[in-house]
Amino acid sequence: SMLARFAWRRFASSCKKHPLPSMASGRLDTPHFKALLQTELLELESLFRSNGYDFRLVGGVVRDLLLGWKPKDVDISTNCTPERMMELLDRHKIRYIPTGLKHGTITVHMGRTDFEVTTLRVDKETDGRHAVVEFTGDWRLDALRRDLTINAMSLTTDGTLYDYFDGQKHLAEKRIVFVGDARQRITEDYLRILRYFRFYGRIVPDAARHESSTLEVIRELAPGLGKVSVERVWTELAKILTGNHAPRLAQLMYQLGVAESIGLPANGNSEELQRVWSSMKEGGYSLEPVSLLVALVHSVQEVSETVAAWKLSNREAKLGLFVAQHRAQAYIMDTPLKAYQDLLVDGYPLSLVAEVLLYCGREQLCRELQAWTVPRMPVNGHHLIEAGVPPGRSVGRQLNALLSRWKESYYTLNKQELLDIARKTLHDS
Repeated sequence: SMLARFAWRRFASSCKKHPLPSMASGRLDTPHFKALLQTELLELESLFRSNGYDFRLVGGVVRDLLLGWKPKDVDISTNCTPERMMELLDRHKIRYIPTGLKHGTITVHMGRTDFEVTTLRVDKETDGRHAVVEFTGDWRLDALRRDLTINAMSLTTDGTLYDYFDGQKHLAEKRIVFVGDARQRITEDYLRILRYFRFYGRIVPDAARHESSTLEVIRELAPGLGKVSVERVWTELAKILTGNHAPRLAQLMYQLGVAESIGLPANGNSEELQRVWSSMKEGGYSLEPVSLLVALVHSVQEVSETVAAWKLSNREAKLGLFVAQHRAQAYIMDTPLKAYQDLLVDGYPLSLVAEVLLYCGREQLCRELQAWTVPRMPVNGHHLIEAGVPPGRSVGRQLNALLSRWKESYYTLNKQELLDIARKTLHDS
């Protein structure tokens, strides 16, 4: 009929606009998928199948393969229970770690690859953070408890795609859609609000194509993020800040009350984030997530409170504070590197000082600093005592004074000249 022809034409033209990797035979067939089949995956599969169990790739690996990307992690689901799985693996002397037994997850080591194998499950009780699970044999029920349609697909090793909620279509249309009812998915685990923003950044090319109905649900449920542990929040936020559209997504998170619920400062400095993030993207270098977080925060004091409240690692906390303390360093035309060279001479590690330069968008200076050999001050305490400075505190005071003079000379004063200054100071006092 004419209607059917029209519908087909519309469908065909929509496919042209959003091509996904080859499924010409109705089966996935891409170089990355073939490479995955070269690993020990098929060996593991035959173990499960020969014992009568299903075996499919699930979640992120399927999404990435459909996008033509190389998958980072390989997650597998099966209708085999964890106990039976461990028996099978023990019997075949295959190494594994029972990483998440109460959620039905076991990490299997084969050759050089780790596979996460999880029993199909449904969430029986959720409190917005944790779920109590029950194992099932139903693939659709397992897909229904996942967060987004693009993460809810599964794939067998012959390339057959199982897609119960239009994930492939949404991927082609570059849309981020919750599985089933958004309100229900979010109340099962409020972290899914942040996962929405993270995957939006990864998948959607345009910064402002959110669906208003989704944003309304997020606005309504944002306060629930207060229940989620700060560690889980930071893991997601770190990926949002370093991903695409970060400044726009951060603004939106402020508008929807998400920022406030996760403990971002009330009046986040979105202009500073825009500046730092844009120069990073244009320069093609990367900054640590904590440096982008610091861009949103106005004062060193606030940075110090934020890194403590979010339980950031010592390394991240140190880096964040260092960037906050030194980001306002004045730019001195004739000797733009000097202030940063002084920091290295004072013993600060290059990784911290280089991050400040990148934060300020001074990538060329950063390269010059990385190529610079830190000079050593030619005078130490022994030399001063030999020159007649009385041992004790005065040695330390003199050394500091000489260090300042040596830095002022752009590290050119030699041992003799420095000792002459010390003797003169001693004589004058």
